[in-house]
Amino acid sequence: MTTSTGSTTATVRRAPDDAPPLVSPAGLPPARHFIGGTFPEGSSEAVIDVVDPSTERVIARIPEGTAEDIDRAVAAAVGAKDAWARLVPKDRSEVLHAIADRLAEHTDLLVRLESANTGKPLEVSRDDVAMTIDAFRFMAGASRATTSMAAGEYAEDHLSVILREPLGVIGVITPWNYPLLMAAWKIAPILAAGNTLVIKPSEQTPLTTLKFAELVAGLLPPGVVNVVTGYGAVTGARLAEHPDVDMIALTGSVPSGRAVARAAADTLKRVHLELGGKAPVLVFPDADLAAAASSLRTAAFWNAGQECGAACRILVHESVAERFTEQLVGEVGSLTVGEPRSGEETEVGPMVSKAHFDRVTGYLERAKKDGARVAAGGEALDGPGYFIAPTVLVDLPEGAEATRQEIFGPVVTVETFADEDEAVRRANDTPLGLSASVWTENARRSHAIAARLDSGTVWVNSHLVLACEAPWGGFKGSGYGRDLSVYALEDFSRTKHVMHHHGR
Repeated sequence: MTTSTGSTTATVRRAPDDAPPLVSPAGLPPARHFIGGTFPEGSSEAVIDVVDPSTERVIARIPEGTAEDIDRAVAAAVGAKDAWARLVPKDRSEVLHAIADRLAEHTDLLVRLESANTGKPLEVSRDDVAMTIDAFRFMAGASRATTSMAAGEYAEDHLSVILREPLGVIGVITPWNYPLLMAAWKIAPILAAGNTLVIKPSEQTPLTTLKFAELVAGLLPPGVVNVVTGYGAVTGARLAEHPDVDMIALTGSVPSGRAVARAAADTLKRVHLELGGKAPVLVFPDADLAAAASSLRTAAFWNAGQECGAACRILVHESVAERFTEQLVGEVGSLTVGEPRSGEETEVGPMVSKAHFDRVTGYLERAKKDGARVAAGGEALDGPGYFIAPTVLVDLPEGAEATRQEIFGPVVTVETFADEDEAVRRANDTPLGLSASVWTENARRSHAIAARLDSGTVWVNSHLVLACEAPWGGFKGSGYGRDLSVYALEDFSRTKHVMHHHGR
């Protein structure tokens, strides 16, 4: 590929010095755990700074939770589980609808709070809140329409009835990239299936989860939903190993998934893991190259690429690679980087933390040393804030680190292939298998290639389009279990066979 090397032209849009904060102190949630329907004092006086990644300013301090705090929260969930499980689906459904209504009433506050904590552009936070509300509305309806094997006589003189029951208490650990949305993807089906829960949000982005608890406190019986803040090595580990927790559900990194699965093994509790991704994007010669480049402008850099389904690894046929890459570089160069307070035009925000900023810039430096050429971006941007220019890397050797490891930032790699078999082989040649996309105008090819890709979701001529009705989850190192759809309800419930002898 002979695409010319790019240079960093992006600048960071800043809000005026006298611009008001996105959220006033009155809009912040209580800086405490939420246990048994209230916000009690934690067992320790230690706190964790919550930092705005756009400005590097501390915006709140939350409790550094302990194993004792987790034990109190689990006890509250255990105490509430029987009454919540006994409710008929209609009654639980009405509560979920009420939660959706309450969130909708506070949409603007939740959008601004999410952007203040994560640095997300307002457009991204607005989409997060809208899908959060829809997740509760969907699960409210789905819980009243569950299906199962028909009751019948499968052994002579015996009637078999299949029941779907709640599991009990679910432990939930959510990530920093979509704090409110990933919480909703777990909370909505867990409650719809009749379970109670304890959730540990990321210590970096806990504010909308705590605000959620504050907003819905009066809608749920005490103890049904509990929130404990803190570090994963302490509170997350205790939640995963707790003998009274019946299932642990995590959205996070592959190392976090391994740690949770190990901790859950001693009690043989169920594990639900939605882990990382390295989505291959296969662009064939007959694809609409302009449409693909335009779509990937969003799908690769949504949430600054801090997205497990991001279109981060592009494999394009060698005959159209140069033309496609030029179009992609043009699209990427038009992205607006900035603080969420700088206005609605901002499309790409900062990395969520200094540690993650260092991780992503480390990948960029190693990629350059390994021979990758920068076609766009490729550098950090001047602070304050943890901003990195939207980046396109080309001419990477097969198997390069940047094409196999999840960078989780605004970085796209472009490789070439010669034929379909090579495209599929290389697309599948990663330890992760969450999502992928195929770009072609040939319907037969799109079906055949999608069937051969080892990914839980495959888009054709689009990427990163989600619906609450459709399942989300991966294969291989991307974990197991499904979020969204009726499959999530099945994951968070158990099957019981009751057989009645009726012979006379």
